[in-house]
Amino acid sequence: MKKTATIILAAGQGTRMKSEKPKVVHELAGKAMINRVIDTAFKLDSDLIAVVVGYKKDIVIDTVPANAKIRFVEQNVQKGTGHAVMMCEDAFQNFAGNVFILCGDVPLLRYQTLQKMQQQHEEQQAACTVLTAVMDDALKYGRIIRNSEGNVLKIVEFKDAGDAEKEIHEINTGIYCYDAKSLFEALKYVNSNNMQNEYYLTDTLEILNAQGKLVTSVILDDMVEASGVNSSEELANLEQEFYLREKHFTT
Repeated sequence: MKKTATIILAAGQGTRMKSEKPKVVHELAGKAMINRVIDTAFKLDSDLIAVVVGYKKDIVIDTVPANAKIRFVEQNVQKGTGHAVMMCEDAFQNFAGNVFILCGDVPLLRYQTLQKMQQQHEEQQAACTVLTAVMDDALKYGRIIRNSEGNVLKIVEFKDAGDAEKEIHEINTGIYCYDAKSLFEALKYVNSNNMQNEYYLTDTLEILNAQGKLVTSVILDDMVEASGVNSSEELANLEQEFYLREKHFTT
């Protein structure tokens, strides 16, 4: 196995939480969401965990227990997921291996799912492995576009999708495993020419394909694992799900 690192996106405010606190410090079952995600990163034996902070960064930093493997990277202006990861490049100057991209507001993701991704990623010598899911109603998630070999060609964000692309039921969960070198090389070619005027991390997939590199996927069986929190109601629902699962796995 190659070395492993993790980038956790935790810079947003989360306005729908209707709270002055950064979204990721809200607690689920007595523990801040960001710390649940960090725990998962440690279970993957991450040598480096880069936490991207922005809104009220000091509160997030103070919430995370001190550890030599954790580095905080500031994203001063919210310019998209691609921009957030670009801010981490200096932290990865001397790192060679796999890097996971996780979200600080997705607290129920299991490390076993990420291990499955990593195993396939290495077996297929992929530049990127995406965690996808199939939904009857794909809502406003980014759509997975596959090439003739069945591998991932690109991800089209909902706001940029045409009518035919919106009919696709396979969606992007926002969770990835990259070869670190391939990731930061591809990010150099990402621009903000889209409806949101943001730097999309998803654009790296099409760039990697154009470079002749492999982008593969693992399909998630349990969509709850990839559920993010955008409101206090969603947090309460996920907390209830957490207790149900904890009871199931301990009985």
